Amino acid sequence: MNVSATAKKVLHIGKYFPPHVGGMETYLLNLMNALAALNIIPSALVHQSKTSLTSVEESFSANGSALRVVRAATWCQLLFTPISPGFPLLLHRLIKRDQPDLLHLHLPNPSAFWALALPSARRLPWVIHWQSDVRTQRSHWLLKLAYRAYSPLESALLKKADKIIVSSPPYLATSKPLAEISGKCAVIPLGIDDRFGDQTHNDSTVIPDYAGKTSPKTAGNLNVLAIGRTTHYKGFHILLRAIAQTEGITLDLVGHGELTPSLERLKDSLNLSARVRFHGLLDDNAKDKLLSRCDCLCLPSTDRTESFGIVLLEAMSAAKACVVSDVEGSGMSWLVEDGETGLVTPNNDVDGLTNALCRLRDDPALATRLGLKGRQKFLAALTINASAEAIQDLYHHLTSTP
Repeated sequence: MNVSATAKKVLHIGKYFPPHVGGMETYLLNLMNALAALNIIPSALVHQSKTSLTSVEESFSANGSALRVVRAATWCQLLFTPISPGFPLLLHRLIKRDQPDLLHLHLPNPSAFWALALPSARRLPWVIHWQSDVRTQRSHWLLKLAYRAYSPLESALLKKADKIIVSSPPYLATSKPLAEISGKCAVIPLGIDDRFGDQTHNDSTVIPDYAGKTSPKTAGNLNVLAIGRTTHYKGFHILLRAIAQTEGITLDLVGHGELTPSLERLKDSLNLSARVRFHGLLDDNAKDKLLSRCDCLCLPSTDRTESFGIVLLEAMSAAKACVVSDVEGSGMSWLVEDGETGLVTPNNDVDGLTNALCRLRDDPALATRLGLKGRQKFLAALTINASAEAIQDLYHHLTSTP
């Protein structure tokens, strides 16, 4: 594709970028690719995901455009935040060099606050992508104290923004920071590439199957997949306890985090070693093989820190039934309609989750039907192209001459 002379330039300010593993990082990469196909020239300023005293600039090709990503040096991590003293200077230089028409800030990200201090940044229209509220209820006291300093700057960013993108209506309706400025918020769901299409991934050589487990979907057997960082709000401890109350149900858990050791101990204490496999971090190819082979995906998150659940889009793309918990304000039960594209269970409820999994185990036709309905919904409204086209319209509105 040839980029026209009238193509809009957009500078994204994010926290990290692939190969750093995370739903928001993957979304930013896919969004930049999709925007490039829409006659937009995106670039990004992010942080090095590992400690480094050196900033680097990378270039890659997407849809005929050369896209640039600058990774600012990260001196250390403090309270889950990359400390990057050189970030404001890099931001100023990129604005001066590339002359973007618009800034697209992905929050939460404290480094985005530097845009408030730079006249070159303040002169541009701003779009804020509100990925989630900063939740401090269960946080360490230091994080709660830090949020007192963070909150006024967050409010200043929101006030300055011309438009704020939120991923689902439930999240917008329950977000306290957005309550007084909801009029300039737009709901645009996240999206992903359709990596599956009509493909099948039946290669079982990369990830060994359970001994004695057969692949056909027969009543009495169910292979559950769970993907995510092993942290408190993901609810994986609830999933393990639910599996322990069943027969014929196996679990593959993909991801790593601070709770991995305690989840391993819980698995052993529940005598689940023969039915539960922890894979740690996997690349997309290996993860897609698990998605293709599973019968359903379960995301039992217990807190609206799970603002959307991009892994649900991956499962819907693969035509897999989804089982989620009903968390007020989260987009999970908006994405997954109970009895239509998956099953929604009461929040933090082991018995409710057990019943949902057993229902799918005993009715393979239901699991198949829910999965196919989920794929239809995905193709209709949840692809990265749909997300990018809605954002393109927003950009056009903000940068058009009055």
